[in-house]
Amino acid sequence: MDIRSLRYFTETVRLGSFTDAARHLGVTQSTISKMIRQLEDELGEVLLLRDVRGLAPTDTGRVVYERGREILAAMQQLEQEVRETQAVARGRLALGMPPMINILFTEVLKRFRQKHPGVELLLHERTGRQVEQLVEVGELAAGMSVLPVEPRAGIAAAHVASHRVWALAAEGTLKGEAETVSLRTVAQLPLVLLNDDFALTRLLRRHFARADVEPRIAAQSGQWDWTVSMARAGMGVALLPEPFIERINKRGLVCKPVSQPEVLWEITLLWNPDRSSHALQAWLELCKEVLGGEWPDSPEDKT
Repeated sequence: MDIRSLRYFTETVRLGSFTDAARHLGVTQSTISKMIRQLEDELGEVLLLRDVRGLAPTDTGRVVYERGREILAAMQQLEQEVRETQAVARGRLALGMPPMINILFTEVLKRFRQKHPGVELLLHERTGRQVEQLVEVGELAAGMSVLPVEPRAGIAAAHVASHRVWALAAEGTLKGEAETVSLRTVAQLPLVLLNDDFALTRLLRRHFARADVEPRIAAQSGQWDWTVSMARAGMGVALLPEPFIERINKRGLVCKPVSQPEVLWEITLLWNPDRSSHALQAWLELCKEVLGGEWPDSPEDKT
């Protein structure tokens, strides 16, 4: 069955006129008549009755009309899905990741590259605040930051990871047999922290302020592994999220999670639904699959 003939027939029945159908489809009235006759010849049935009151489908015509609409809708959906697949295959995706968060997304990036090798990935290393701003204005398709995130109109978010912050120091510094160390105890020791550009340091400062304690900061660095080296050398206590504790050489170090209160390093994935693309939706779906977490009802929903 010719899909074009089916489309011409359904439009003629829907509009109730050869003339209106021809005008709507951008063809001549004789073309409409010819294609419908071909469809009738192929089916061996009259599909339209023509009288002074206009056009009316026969019983067979009504069946063809209803099923024809379903077929045409399915064809339209198929074409849309093909276009979406092609769009993902040839897309471009700009992502923003703060320096400490990027290690959490390596597996997602690897799988995305395997699944969509034609998509050009543009990775931008920025602070969490900068990522939030660039996602808002559309310069980045998506980005990662650390909670709390400043509320921004039109930005959607998913909470994808939560890790405890640990204290690590040279042997003999964190005394006692307890498996954890309190925030107040940590604040009384010399600290080697990351620079204030890092969301982790801002998070720690908020916790110190809430506990009404003044931290003793001995040194700050822009490299997390340098803070570990300073801690190992006995310069002070370093504070890092659990994923980093799992990656370091713990020789000469004592590592304990911070408690009273527990300090959580919480990662959020941000995007602007109003600036969506097929490549972005593919990225969000993969993040949801690999990372899990707390998401809006659908990846395109706004928070």
